[in-house]
Amino acid sequence: MQVLVVGAGVVGLGIARAVARAGHEVIVAEAESAIGTITSARNSEVIHAGLYYTTNSLRAQHCPRSRRMLYTYCAERGVPHRKIGKIVVASNDKELAQLDKIYKQSQINGCENVAMLDAAAVKKLEPEVFCLAAMNSPETGIIDSHRYMLALHGEIEDHGGVVALNTRIERLVQVPAGWEVHFGAGETIVVDAVVNSAGLGAQKLGHATEGYPQERVPKLALAKGNYFSYAGKPVFKRLVYPTPVPGGLGVHVVLDLGGRMRFGPDVEWIEHENYDVDPGRAAAFYGRIREFWPGLPDNSLIPDYAGIRPKISGPGEPALDFIIDAPKDHGVPRLVMLFGIESPGLTASLSIGEEVAGYLN
Repeated sequence: MQVLVVGAGVVGLGIARAVARAGHEVIVAEAESAIGTITSARNSEVIHAGLYYTTNSLRAQHCPRSRRMLYTYCAERGVPHRKIGKIVVASNDKELAQLDKIYKQSQINGCENVAMLDAAAVKKLEPEVFCLAAMNSPETGIIDSHRYMLALHGEIEDHGGVVALNTRIERLVQVPAGWEVHFGAGETIVVDAVVNSAGLGAQKLGHATEGYPQERVPKLALAKGNYFSYAGKPVFKRLVYPTPVPGGLGVHVVLDLGGRMRFGPDVEWIEHENYDVDPGRAAAFYGRIREFWPGLPDNSLIPDYAGIRPKISGPGEPALDFIIDAPKDHGVPRLVMLFGIESPGLTASLSIGEEVAGYLN
């Protein structure tokens, strides 16, 4: 069977890898000039443990399982990564109650080795941190996401698949032989099955898919996350997170494999895609960071980069789960639609890939 995967972000590549390993002929169509240049290139590069996610949600099902798979994959394929751990801190009584809920959820989700810490124990781990209590997650890590995507790309090609760059899909039409795929300049091909993993472009492609029930295409809400780099040397050994905020996990300590320290992302709801970082947002960053790191020096934050979460719920609305809309759900054969695949999409990519591949057999 010939399968078209639309989108060469980390999730699309994870899906294509699984489909190719299942013995299918795979084409990955990517509108940009390189793999993983949008959402997959603009995040914290964290391997999440799976602490927060609602019981039985797709996030909760995929994240802990895929995290274990991902550590094994990185070791086998030589992908740079490090299991540095993270602490989630509570700085006031309201956050203490929230922290207790997160801990209980982490146990329901099967996250290993998670432990509650008092303030004294936190000081031993991270002397610069102020908190009333914290939760330690030693299974959390960081990864070189670009090297990971290159490894997935290589494995796809090892199994006979191809990644077609600068290839924008304009329309999908259901035909007796499968799916007629329309490119620019009137060019078409016919494939047996299609997976829409187009990230920020998934809704547009959903609306351009003839035969797919249009009421099943959710809205797209753009939640921009800004990052600021730190001008000094890193002062933390592990990731430090506050308790979550509406729309995200809160402005946290971001460490990378190159030894740099950043902070982010915040949540900025926007109408149109843009990646400029407003230096004026630093004022709010100082206030949030100093809740758990009072020693943050003045004038030490530098605008760095931004990413956009492809959310399907907007400001003030309840957070919604991933959508993996399969033939068993919508009734259209050999078509899988993915919407709202944001964090922990990178961590969950291998497990999501296996699920989607299973729908195409």
